[in-house]
Formats: sequence, C-alpha cells, structure tokens
Amino acid sequence: MRTYLFGAACLSLAVSAHAADFNNWPTRYTTSGGTEWRITGNYQYDLTHTRHTDLIEDAHTHRRKEFGGSVRRKGEWDATVYFDFQSKRWLDVFWRVESAWLFGADYGKFRIGHTKIPMGLESNTGSRNYSFIELALPVPAHQESRRTGVDWTLERPAYLIQAGYYPWQDFQGNNDGTTTAAHVAWTPRKAAGDVVHLGLAAAVEHPDAVTDGRGVYKRPSARWQASPETTLTSARLVDSGTLSQAKRIERTGLEGLWIHGPWSLQGEYLRSRVSRRDGLPSYVADGYYAFASYVLTGESRGYAAGNTANVKPRSSWGALELLARYSALDLDHGNVNGGRQHDVTVGANWYLTPYFKFQGNYVWARASRQGVRQSPDIVEVRAQVAF
Repeated sequence: MRTYLFGAACLSLAVSAHAADFNNWPTRYTTSGGTEWRITGNYQYDLTHTRHTDLIEDAHTHRRKEFGGSVRRKGEWDATVYFDFQSKRWLDVFWRVESAWLFGADYGKFRIGHTKIPMGLESNTGSRNYSFIELALPVPAHQESRRTGVDWTLERPAYLIQAGYYPWQDFQGNNDGTTTAAHVAWTPRKAAGDVVHLGLAAAVEHPDAVTDGRGVYKRPSARWQASPETTLTSARLVDSGTLSQAKRIERTGLEGLWIHGPWSLQGEYLRSRVSRRDGLPSYVADGYYAFASYVLTGESRGYAAGNTANVKPRSSWGALELLARYSALDLDHGNVNGGRQHDVTVGANWYLTPYFKFQGNYVWARASRQGVRQSPDIVEVRAQVAF
C-alpha cells in the first residue's frame, strides 16, 4: 500500500510541476553592489524492493535532506555552507578565491575548508547529478570521505589540474591524519554536447591513531567494503574486514568520459594499496565500472569544471535518459578474503524540469566471499527535488 501511495505522490508532484513555471525559482538574489546570494538544497526520497536474498530488506525513506547557501563576488571569491539533515553530516563548507583578483593574473582558484578530495570522477559528482541512483560499486569502497584542508584548481580549455593538502579531520571529528591528492584531466573537446575527458588521479593518506571520548587508544586501521549499489541497507556482500596497523594508503584512478549529443560513455579504474606496520603484509584492492547512456529526447548530459551534470530538458514534458552499467570490485588479496562482486544495472531518468528528477534502477548483484555466493536483484526508485 505504501508503494502505491509513494507512486501517487510522485505522479501528483509531476502534474503540479508541469502546471506551473518551475524554471525560474527565486533561489538567487544579487545586490546592487554585485554580490550574489543563493540558497541551495537537494531532497531525495528512495524506495527499494529486493529479490533472492534475506540479507537486504525492502525499504523506503528520505535519502538526502541537503540544504545550504552560498555567497559570491563574481571574478573575486565565493563561499559555501552545505549540510545534510538526513545523515546529520556536514558537506561542503569552504571559502574560495580567484587568483586574478589577488594577483592580477589567472593562476587558478584557491580554496580552504571542508571539501571532497580531488580523487576520481564519479566520487566528486554532486549527489543531485548522479546518473544512477547510487554510485558504481567500486567508488564508495575506494573513496575517502571529506576532509578539511586547502586545494588549488587550474582549468584551461584543454586541461584541468587539481591539487590539495588536507591536514585536518572532517567536520564530524573523523579521519585523523593527513592526505595529499592530485587530479589531472585532458579535455581536447569541451563544448556543450561534445566532450572528451581523460584523467588520472592519485592520493596518499597517512592515517593517525585516535583516542576516543572514553580515553581508549585506537591504532590506525583501514577497511574496504561496499553495499550492493543500494544504501538503504547495512548489508555488505564483500568486506575486507578491519586491517590494523595501517601506515600509508595509496589510491590511484584512471577515468574517461565521452559525450556526443545524446550519447555518453563513462568509466573508471580504481586501485587502493595499504602499507602496514609491525611486519604485517600490504593489502591491495581494485575495481572498475563502465556505463553508457542515451537521451531519447535528444539533449546531452551536462559537463562543467571537470565533472558531469544533469540533463537540462528542452521540452515542457522533460527529458528521458536510458542507461546501462557494469561494475566490479575485488577485495581478495593475500590472506584477506574480502570477496569479489560484480553488478549489472539498468536505469531510466526522467528530468521533468531542471529541478525535478525521477529515477528507476534495476540491479543484478553477484557476489562471492569465502565460498558463500549471494545473488540479489534490487529494484530502486527515487524522486528528487534540487535547486
């Protein structure tokens, strides 16, 4: 019954959106002096239904309740504060300045604050712009959470360079240690509907030991795991377990993106290596994904600042996109039997307006760990309002 109510609510929302002009929301205000103020938010409601497993239960809930604001002086600086009230976690909180304003010449942009590490393509895509409901299987397993630090970005027509140093924890008080990261991309084609993006990223993390609120000392550790492309469950089909005495974590990635009119291809290869103390063996995990999309209504996926964005519909009834993805993750190495998993996902996105998006995915997940095989099928539906 709840599933039908959810579907009825989505249909009602779609009809209301079409009946009104939702292409000019008053989310920005510019003062007479040229300072632009903006409010921004992203609300998502998810529903999942699972077959062929008892590990993952059907669920429906608020996935994200992100809200924040920003202020900008064009050509000079900008600042953002963004928080997810669903997970109760700080997202981006930073101040960024343009070098042309400081030095009179364009040497890129400098930023200080709480941000994502510039490591990978899909991991740095904004949650409102996800092509699929969830990130590809290897991405959350390899990505590092947000940290606090400084970074630099230089973008030119044919290339993009990013580098950052993060010596402080995230705003939740986690991720003790330091991380240094760099990302470069070659973009020989970078026009609307005509993009070629080839990139390489690397990050080195030195985790620190921590003492919790009870005075318990905990040595640095590392862990690789992944949900079966649905986060409305605590189940993990593959899991390296906790690797103690982590000394140094190296992450590397190769990425590619091609957009040609309504067609698009995207893929990444990700690898992590952890070195350990006290003679413990190193551990290596890797994974990859590739997906294709086609926008039936003729629009193109968006691209800006080295990353992708939602399709912007031209018709009053929106844009329709079809997608297919294959992803794989290998967490077996040495005496660590973390398991192996590969997922096939097909999906459809309906971009009703620039603010309303509806998504549907079907996931075939296949995993094997320590001789135990799991083969769940997962149906996912999402309604999103973002501005």
